[in-house]
Amino acid sequence: MDAIVADNISKVFRLHEDPSQSIKERIVRMGRSRYRDFVALEPLDLTISQGSTVGILGHNGSGKSTLLKCLSGILKPTTGTIQLRGRLASLLELGAGFHPELTGRENVYINAAFLGINRREIDRIFDDIVAFADLAQFIDEPVKHYSSGMYVRLGFAVAVNVDPDILLVDEVLAVGDEVFQRRCLDRIRHFQQEGRTIVVVTHAADLVRQVCDRAIVLHHGKLVADARPGEAIHVFREHLQGTMVEGGAAAPPPSGALRIVGASVSHPHQHERRYIHPGESLEVSVQYESDIDVDSPTLNLVVHSKDGQTVFAIDLDLAAQGVLSLGRAGRIVVPFTSVPLLDGTFTVDFGLTDRRNPEHTALRQGRDEFDVLNPTDARGVASLSVGAVRHQSS
Repeated sequence: MDAIVADNISKVFRLHEDPSQSIKERIVRMGRSRYRDFVALEPLDLTISQGSTVGILGHNGSGKSTLLKCLSGILKPTTGTIQLRGRLASLLELGAGFHPELTGRENVYINAAFLGINRREIDRIFDDIVAFADLAQFIDEPVKHYSSGMYVRLGFAVAVNVDPDILLVDEVLAVGDEVFQRRCLDRIRHFQQEGRTIVVVTHAADLVRQVCDRAIVLHHGKLVADARPGEAIHVFREHLQGTMVEGGAAAPPPSGALRIVGASVSHPHQHERRYIHPGESLEVSVQYESDIDVDSPTLNLVVHSKDGQTVFAIDLDLAAQGVLSLGRAGRIVVPFTSVPLLDGTFTVDFGLTDRRNPEHTALRQGRDEFDVLNPTDARGVASLSVGAVRHQSS
């Protein structure tokens, strides 16, 4: 059974060319004002089955929040229709619907009433809402005195305690301290066990992997992926980091007596897919030219994550590997029998030097990459091998 069915929905905003015009001036110039259409969401179809948890990923301005507001009814789609089955609760903005001059208690009743909950039902769940938000000592204070974290804690507490069939959440899980975030995740898992439908907008790829069974990726208003979390996260990172965009400034030609003139990163499955899975093998090679004899060659390899963190570095004494000297040209191949990394795009930097004459050094940096796609729900940096689990009764 489907909880959400969106058929050919899109959203176009009309932007006036002269935003400084007042409303009165626009009315007077009705029909003559210049404007342009901004397509925030291109036509898409989306069906979400009952009981599933779907993550929506995308960079800022990709249309994530616009899609969620269309699903919640805050925005009316320019085209298409949306059908929902069951009671909907949404938390799309910090303190949405809260009146700053009213107390937290008053805002709970007003906010719950917006969601269609009668006063008797609110009375029954009020203590649960306050306890979840951990705001008992502030509940009778005007919310204008609340911090942004207190706002979202109270709003989320209302949304998850009104017994929704469908819960729409926009970035709220990134707000609050660790204790509150853990409480939110526990409630989401409880909802999942009860078969409720959840749609989460977030920038946190690890959160999508942790709680979602499916993810979609938006890029400039277009749907570019609808897949299992691991594959969708890979597409999201490609678009976010621009690795799908070709071009860029050409690197200067290598110079010096010892030169690295080429390098490659390859794996056994590259004809089927661009990426490797955690634990699969990888091979890197570097091609060099030399005008001198290099009798004590050393190859330096450094693997970086996209945020610049060093995840692996090693200096390989090639003489110990059986390469006693380098000729005038050649290729050095280094196999990695297993790459125990999780998701990400990683850069390999190369350095080739003569240990006896370290002034003869050649570098190649920031140009050679490989991708790892994690198809499991494991999170973090490294993929550790887990053996058979044993249970021993005490």
